[in-house]
Amino acid sequence: MALLLGVDTGGTYTDAVLIRDERDVVASAKALTTRHDLALGIGEAVAAVLAKSGADVADIGLASLSTTLATNALVEGQGGRAGLVYIGFGRADLQANGLAEALGGDPAIVLGGGHNHAGGEAAALDKEALLAWLAADTGASAYAVAAQFATRNPGHELAAAEMIRAVTGKPVSLSHHLSAKLNGPKRALTALLNARLIGMIARLIDKAEGKLRDLGIDAPLMVVRGDGALISADQARERPIETILSGPAASIVGARWLTGADHALVSDIGGTTTDVAVLRAGKPAIDPEGARVGPWRTMVEAVAMRTFGLGGDSEVNVRDEGLEGGISLGPRRVVPVSLMAAEAGEVVHAALEAALRASAPGEHDARFVRAVPGIEAGGLAEREAALLERIGAAVCPVGQVLRTRMDGAALTRLVRRGLVQVAGVTPSDAAHVLGRLDAWDTEAARMALELVARKRTGSGNRVAEGPEALAQMIVDRLTYQTSLALSETAFAEEEVDFGLPPAALAAHVLMQKGLDRHHGLVRIESGLAVPVIGLGASAASYYPAVGARLGARMILPEHAGVANAIGAVVGRVTIRRGGTVTSPSEGRYRVHLETGPEDYAASEVAMAALEDVLSAEARREAEAAGAVDIHVTARREVREAQAEARRVFLEAEIVVEASGRPRIAV
Repeated sequence: MALLLGVDTGGTYTDAVLIRDERDVVASAKALTTRHDLALGIGEAVAAVLAKSGADVADIGLASLSTTLATNALVEGQGGRAGLVYIGFGRADLQANGLAEALGGDPAIVLGGGHNHAGGEAAALDKEALLAWLAADTGASAYAVAAQFATRNPGHELAAAEMIRAVTGKPVSLSHHLSAKLNGPKRALTALLNARLIGMIARLIDKAEGKLRDLGIDAPLMVVRGDGALISADQARERPIETILSGPAASIVGARWLTGADHALVSDIGGTTTDVAVLRAGKPAIDPEGARVGPWRTMVEAVAMRTFGLGGDSEVNVRDEGLEGGISLGPRRVVPVSLMAAEAGEVVHAALEAALRASAPGEHDARFVRAVPGIEAGGLAEREAALLERIGAAVCPVGQVLRTRMDGAALTRLVRRGLVQVAGVTPSDAAHVLGRLDAWDTEAARMALELVARKRTGSGNRVAEGPEALAQMIVDRLTYQTSLALSETAFAEEEVDFGLPPAALAAHVLMQKGLDRHHGLVRIESGLAVPVIGLGASAASYYPAVGARLGARMILPEHAGVANAIGAVVGRVTIRRGGTVTSPSEGRYRVHLETGPEDYAASEVAMAALEDVLSAEARREAEAAGAVDIHVTARREVREAQAEARRVFLEAEIVVEASGRPRIAV
């Protein structure tokens, strides 16, 4: 019987799971995510699940990967140098949709050319200017091309791509291949980000395939798209931007497979973030405006996901302003002290014990730093370079390497570049102190929480009376912030307009008093009206209290800790293709195709012709992705106007979907 291998790379752990015949979980395993080379963690997790299961690698008929790499790269401003060819637009259009900001210092050229709304050529493509620009050697590792109204006639994008490939031999990302919708600047942004990711995702897939081959696994590799569907590794190499939100999308697919729930909120707590989405009729809601990642709003179809900087590795911040003080969590992720101690116990224990012997708490107590190996450190300012040299190759206390306040800012910049990691107190440490986790160094966690508990609030009192009391405060704070995240998502997806933003509604005093079940002269009750599916390795530790707080049924499935890896391999191959029929003049109906516009005398004939082309294209792509038992559906949205006593055709948008099961190698 065929085995399916699912792998998910998260912020802290890489998970692997083996499933038999899409029905039963055979075994699961975890390995620490190796952020400098994700393929190393993938290999360790797969090797661990194979050893745990005792499975024969010859029985593995399919492997699938969900990854945070594309999402994290865009959020952190990483990726290759990409050149943008912008055709038919004005230079001022580079400011639209954050395009200029996304370019940063990457090369761009604005060329004459482009088409009009009807698909006719607005101006000739300036090929001489493009050739001169390419000859100057832009240093780009890939190129993005976006032309005005390319979704109505892609001729100039196709011509520019042919020239770029002939001159440079580099990959080219075309905006009309990524979206069939209008909005040139937004399509250009999407194509630019796609070009920036091509090399990075290709390297990850190549290395992942190599790791699987080293382990004797010869099954085809699939990758999870941002809407939860599966695509082939080759398709992911060509359109890596479609893998943004891959991990969160896989978690929703996994939640549905594990529970069979039709209507629910899905909350996935990881090390860095909590991702919340909605299941409706057994399917994840899709963001109609396109996936947002960091500051960028793309035209990529992805799950409607709200991401909060709250996880098991969120930094615990002491609030010392005001008389009450207290703590907050996140949004920054740090390495738990207990994990750092498990890897460098002698250094961490010595520093914690020394700090406990001091008569007064220090600013950097229970905080450590280490350099990340294998990351290119070029282009650093003098202060950052000096600080990185002082950190060296070993773990060391933060107070030992920071000499001035300006060094603190330099450390922040090094963290943002991914060159160093900071360790501090986190909810994971609190869970160790409370006996809910025992994966790492509990004694180090206890000492670290004792140090933070000694800090003073604005009233002069200690933050907490001891490590256990502080640990409970941290868990309670996680419960509160998770409840806010779930409430905010629920308000955002409500069809009723309550007159305030979702975040304000979630934190509103009436909502909070309702959760407290206030009964005075006024009775106020509030909560969630749908169940919550809690996912993530730490969900069982934290989420029962969240469910009690929200008055909601909390579903914690047996394999919640590896739901992303499960979702990575139980999804379906789904390919969507869209196109438009316009009416440039009465009695003429224009179909906008890859080969150029074609005119018909009847709207129904034109729509049928476009549907046939899109169906064939979607089926062909689904087959290339490895789908079998393909089912094709089409949806038409026709826009008409009332003119005197008759309806006048304006435009029709057609979306075709080809969906099937992934082919299992035998």
